Amino acid sequence: MKLRPVFMGLVVGVMGIVLVVLYMRRFEQEASGGRRIQLLVTVQPIARGKAITDEMLGVRDVPQAYVDDRSIRAVEKEKVLNLSATSTIPVGQTLAWTDIIASTDEQRDLSSLVQPGNRAMPIRVRQDDILSLIKPGDFIDLIGVVGAETKDATVLLQRVLVLAAGLDTTTDKTAEKKRVDKATMLTVSVSLQEGQLLALAMEKGQLTVVVRNPDDQRILETPPDVTQTALTDSAKRQALSKRRAPGASGPVRLETANPNP
Repeated sequence: MKLRPVFMGLVVGVMGIVLVVLYMRRFEQEASGGRRIQLLVTVQPIARGKAITDEMLGVRDVPQAYVDDRSIRAVEKEKVLNLSATSTIPVGQTLAWTDIIASTDEQRDLSSLVQPGNRAMPIRVRQDDILSLIKPGDFIDLIGVVGAETKDATVLLQRVLVLAAGLDTTTDKTAEKKRVDKATMLTVSVSLQEGQLLALAMEKGQLTVVVRNPDDQRILETPPDVTQTALTDSAKRQALSKRRAPGASGPVRLETANPNP
């Protein structure tokens, strides 16, 4: 009978040790970002427009906390083979759905081009010859010009993928295939909340589209708004010019039609 309390004490002690070990493992897992998920990563540089092959891809274990919907899982490898890169992808970079677009020159359903987690958002633009220069696979920044009396130019979204120009969803860039009809709409790939932001911006004012280099993946953190007073204030204009990247050339601008003239 005297051994029973000792035995119970040993059982409780062992259970306590097991619980502590399990707690420590869970704590370490959460502190390191959660369970590991296998993502596709480049083991060779992939040039823009080049088809992605099996030899270019590897696998990397990434904590769940650092994985978003744009990341491509290793189990989805077959879905990206033979697709084209939208920009030059360096070695060691995790592959994202925004990095690829269908390489076929045939018209494709718009829904098949939307990256998982994103939506296709149409942006109606003024009819302009410059639209024939923008093609699916290009990246743009979106600037909203809103305000009743005092206009403010606000950077809404950066590095947005163009899915379609008018009714064209192909990436064909040959001279033989020229657009006969001028496009009056761009369709871009955005998240649901980004789509809400663009809808509000088009309702309240105009959107300006600026085209960026496909290899430029820089995203400016909280770029400041530019007010209408900058047009007449020389000091403000000079301050804005100083923020321009060295050697940068002027962007191509497109303006959406104001739905509330």
